[in-house]
Amino acid sequence: MMFRLYGAMTALIFLAVIVVNDLAGGDWGRLAGGFDNLVVFFNQSMWPPNWIIFDPVTYPVCKSRFEFMCSIGYSSMYETLQIAFASTIFGFIGAILLSPLAARNLRSNWIGVPVRILLSAIRSLPALIWAIIFVIVVGFGAFSGVLAMTLYTIGYLGKLQYETFEGMNSGPLEAGRAMGLSNFSITNNIVIPENSNHILSQLIFMFEYNVRHSTVIGIVGAGGVGFFINNYMKLMYYDRVFALLIMIFVVVIIIDFVSYIARSFVNEQGDVRRPSWLSAIMRMREKKASSKQAD
Repeated sequence: MMFRLYGAMTALIFLAVIVVNDLAGGDWGRLAGGFDNLVVFFNQSMWPPNWIIFDPVTYPVCKSRFEFMCSIGYSSMYETLQIAFASTIFGFIGAILLSPLAARNLRSNWIGVPVRILLSAIRSLPALIWAIIFVIVVGFGAFSGVLAMTLYTIGYLGKLQYETFEGMNSGPLEAGRAMGLSNFSITNNIVIPENSNHILSQLIFMFEYNVRHSTVIGIVGAGGVGFFINNYMKLMYYDRVFALLIMIFVVVIIIDFVSYIARSFVNEQGDVRRPSWLSAIMRMREKKASSKQAD
């Protein structure tokens, strides 16, 4: 079995190399000197990062008592988090309403197939394309970013949810149908409670994803830190762009850490502690003592 797996992986890697060679036109020499060019660009244009992004701005007028909150860095990151939070919540509501309709074990194909097509259609367009569409519809700003990320969240999260519902144990579903419960009652009282850990974990993951992606949609004018990254790149202020990238990296790391802690409360393995060397040694001693007593 393992030989077949390794053989398949080797074949796929070989095929991928052929595809990349075709895309590169057989000219692998393009990689020569690329790293040196990157080092020169980094040293001359991006380093050191320009922390002026955290200096308070004079316009628009900021009424906060803390000067830090009046900076471009703080205000843009705060707006990015707002976009991610609002779109995650609204997208989750839309997904939890549609995903039970798409699950094959909950609805017939007459209902499930059209809903699946709808979710696939929403998900087929990246959030960046949705952002461009809503910028045209409602104009520049964070509101268009919220609408774009909400739609993409519905499509992405809806797929995760209905696949989770389809993978659940059929016993509780059959028991609910035997009791004469309606589809709504089965979904509300059996399916969602049975899969609550997975649903909450998916919700936290989606918020992480939306925070990262909200920095991208701002490039097309949908608000957030991406808007300033795009402007600074046009003006060739690469040292400020690098400072914003460092800020994004730090915020994402913090969110990942907080999400890891939050998932431990909704994950079935959250209460399972990693064994320590001391506990292993104590168990070995207990086994030896019990074996001596048995002799």
